[in-house]
Amino acid sequence: MKRDLAYDFLIDIPTKTIKIKKEFAADPSLVWQAWTSSDWLDQWWGPKPWHVETKTLDFIPNSIWLYAMVGPEAEKHWALSQYIEINEGHSFSHKDGFCDEDGIINQDMPQSTWNVTFTPADKHTVVDCIITYDSKEAIEGVLEMGFQEGISMCLKQLDELFERTSLNT
Repeated sequence: MKRDLAYDFLIDIPTKTIKIKKEFAADPSLVWQAWTSSDWLDQWWGPKPWHVETKTLDFIPNSIWLYAMVGPEAEKHWALSQYIEINEGHSFSHKDGFCDEDGIINQDMPQSTWNVTFTPADKHTVVDCIITYDSKEAIEGVLEMGFQEGISMCLKQLDELFERTSLNT
């Protein structure tokens, strides 16, 4: 019998923080690859009917992931992740924000800093994300835009991708 995988989504407005804990039925190296490779990210990092198209991803400190969230009418909303620190296979951090096609950050939109860690857990992997915003208005703004629903859908899509991958191996 397949057991439910752990998933927690905690919002702390006073500290301007969202904490996400998600367990995946996959080996840590595969989960790491899914979070750090455009081949994988383009398959799950966009809530349906949207999807992601990576323009640039160079997963090293002080580099970027520039991508478009592409809607059902081919509309594009651009985002940029600027990698800060990478502890290969274990954790990474990045600054995230909305931008234009050239990666120029839109200062009028919320920005956040993500700290993402990967922990092996009995043939599974637990991913912890601590997402910090610059202001109370910024965290409230992304929640109003549907961040919780969107990221929850994305993480479910990653579960499904791991399940399909395991069936094909």
